This record gives sequence, structure tokens and C-alpha cells, in this order.
Amino acid sequence: MKRLVYELSESWKIALAQMQANKTRSMLTALGVIIGIVAVTLMGTAISGIQKGFDKSMSILGDDVLYVSQFPWARVPDWWNYRDRREIKTQYAQTLNRLIDSTPNSNLIVAVPTSNIAKSVKYADNQVTNIFIQGTTSDYPLISVVDFTHGRFFNEMETKSAANVCLLGYDVADALFPSGSPINKEVLISGQAFKVIGVGSRQGSFLGLFSLDSIVMVPLPTFQRYFSAKSESDVRVKIRDKSKLGDAKDELTGLMRRVRALPPEKKNDFDINEQQAFKSTLDPVKNSIAIAGLFITGLSLFVGAIGIMNITFVSVKERTKEIGTRKALGARRRTILLQFLIESTALCIVGGAIGLTFAYALCFGIEHAFPSFPIQFSLGLVLTSMIVSVLTGLISGFAPAWSASRLNPVTALRYE
Repeated sequence: MKRLVYELSESWKIALAQMQANKTRSMLTALGVIIGIVAVTLMGTAISGIQKGFDKSMSILGDDVLYVSQFPWARVPDWWNYRDRREIKTQYAQTLNRLIDSTPNSNLIVAVPTSNIAKSVKYADNQVTNIFIQGTTSDYPLISVVDFTHGRFFNEMETKSAANVCLLGYDVADALFPSGSPINKEVLISGQAFKVIGVGSRQGSFLGLFSLDSIVMVPLPTFQRYFSAKSESDVRVKIRDKSKLGDAKDELTGLMRRVRALPPEKKNDFDINEQQAFKSTLDPVKNSIAIAGLFITGLSLFVGAIGIMNITFVSVKERTKEIGTRKALGARRRTILLQFLIESTALCIVGGAIGLTFAYALCFGIEHAFPSFPIQFSLGLVLTSMIVSVLTGLISGFAPAWSASRLNPVTALRYE
């Protein structure tokens, strides 16, 4: 055991000395490994970042909320079967709440209606366009996390009285009031004055599709007074236990059929949507990135491994006489095998470390250039990259190391 430890330590010293003596050759040889590690790291970062962004978006949507909508969120091939469906009315929420309250041991807690439309919002000389105006009730905080940098959410009295009050998303408030507080100021939405009572905290974008900070929330009766034409509505229902999502979905489907007065022979003319629809959309994207990344990574590492194998064979040829001398002095085959295996592995580890540094710098730059893009550079990714580097070194160095360990000492000593 002591001899093996000594052989390993000496082999590492020789490997470092060889890289020091041939810096340019070593760097060029490790280039394929560097590119491969950068590729595998960026691929892993992209997939982790997409998952991180998805989880953040889903937490905002609520993983314990079901959405009663006119159409399914997922793409459907037979879209023509859905085009004549009746709209979802906001008053369904009241009926659903009555049915939920009268159902013993219901899996549902509360139903909250929402209506949406895109409008312009103005304050003084500042204006923002294509802003998501959402009408809802004072129960909305029960189904979604609503945090504020200033102010509060509208209350039940303001909802019932159809007060002209609003809550601004972070980006809307920042654009309209760049140097002051918007609280108690009046903004114009399609020419109608609304008093600002709250400013939401920054939430980012939802799956990169739209900003969750470019939104203005108003009481639903107020929304219906001014913006009901061409708006879209849904009903959001909070469930009691996420582990019973299927039961809750079945219960809500049954209640909605009663609300819609659908006879048994008729199909549902609505959809109960949940996060799984987005997950099924996200998975192909992640798989495509993984396949492309694995192809680029595999190609780069293959080229790098061939380069390392080639340069290790060259190193064996250059040091044939040295190998013969060491064997004549009693060096074992294992010692020679370890020496060249460690040399190729050391080269890959250095290449992997450089690749990781470069990949981290790229991720750091992307994170600062595009703050909304989720970046996830994890310790697991670092360990994976270094393991890939070590395996590349061992595999590519084995053939030349084996040939070096099998050299005849007499023939090797004669080599010029």
C-alpha cells in the first residue's frame, strides 16, 4: 500500500513536470476537453435554469390552484372541436363557492374569478402600452402569493362598491413613477382615472412569455364597468390537498357540469387546467437542449480524447529510453501504466478546470446582461464536469499507457 501511494505521488509530480515543460503542447491538446466541458456545463446550466424559471413561475401561478377555462392550455390537434364553446363567466365563481360550501369534505376551498384585457396606462407625460389589466375580487390573495413594495390589495368593500382603485405591477410603477411613490396618485387606464393603492413586488416573467410585473389589478365590478368588451375570463379554484389533485379535479369537473347545466350525454364544454399542461410543453424543450448539448459535448470530448491519446503516444515514443531505464532499475509495469494514465488524466483535469472557469465567466456575463434569464450554476454541475474530465483522461490514456507498460526494457534501452 505504501509503495502504491509513493508511485501515485511520483506519477503526479512527473505529470505536472511534463505539462510545465510543454505548456503550449499541453494547452492545445487540452483544448478539445475545454470545449467539451464548456458545452456540458452550459447545457446543464441551461436545463437547470429553465427548470428554476419554470418552478418560480409555477409558484406564482400556484401549484394548488385549478383553472376553469374555455380552452385547454396544451395544444390540441382537433382545435375545431373547441371553437364553439361558451365563454367562462365570472359569476360562475359565486355559484361554485355556494356548491363548495354545501359539499361535505370538499377537496376545494374557494373559487375566484378573473378577467383580463390589454390596455394602455398613463400618468402625466409617462405612458406604458399593452399592459395586462386584470379584474378580480378581494379573495385573490387566497389563491396567489401577493407581495407589495408599497401599499395594499383592495378590500371587500372596494370590490363590492366598484371603486376606481388599482394595484400596479413593479414594472408599470417604475415606468410611470420613476422618481416618486405612486401611492394615492391617479393613473389613467383608457381615459378612466384610478387611484393607486398598492405596488406589487418584482416577480419576473412567466416562462419568458410575458412579464408578471407588467400588470394592473382592479376590482372585478370596476373592470366589468369599463373593460368587459373583448376581455377573457376564467375561474381559479384553490384545492385543499395537493396530493389529492386528481380527486379535486374530478370534483370541480362535476360542479362545473352542474353550473353549466350539461346533461349526462354531453361532453364538457370547458377545461380544467393545471401546471401539468406547462410541464408537458417544457419537457420537449429541455430534451432538445439536452440532445443538442450531448451531441456537441460528445463530439468535443471525442476530438479531445483522440488528441490526448495521440500526444500520450508521442510522449511514450519520446521517453522510450527513459521507460527502459526505469524498467531495468526495477520499475513494475503497474508503475509505468499509472504514470502515463495520470499524465493524460492530469491534462484532462487542467482542461476541465479551465473549461469550468470559462463557463462560469460566460454564465456570470449572461446573468448580468439578461437579469430575467434564470441561471443555475450548481455544485453538482461542477462535480459532473470534473468526473467527465477524469473519465476522458483515463479512457484516452489507457491505450498508450498500456503499450508503455508492455515495452521490453532491452528494446527500449536501444531506442534512439
